[in-house]
Amino acid sequence: MISEKCSKCGATEFTEATDYMPVKPSKMSMKGSNKIYKFCLKCGEVDSIRIENVSIFKK
Repeated sequence: MISEKCSKCGATEFTEATDYMPVKPSKMSMKGSNKIYKFCLKCGEVDSIRIENVSIFKK
């Protein structure tokens, strides 16, 4: 297993959190999906952002 390092500070501890605003396919859409942020616990640098449920964007 490859251990990840923060590109900004070199720390190796990361965690995930979500935003309060979901991503929606359009302004009028009722369905949305959370954004999941993976970030360094030492400096807060965001390593990745992913969408939790991409199926709502498929047609």
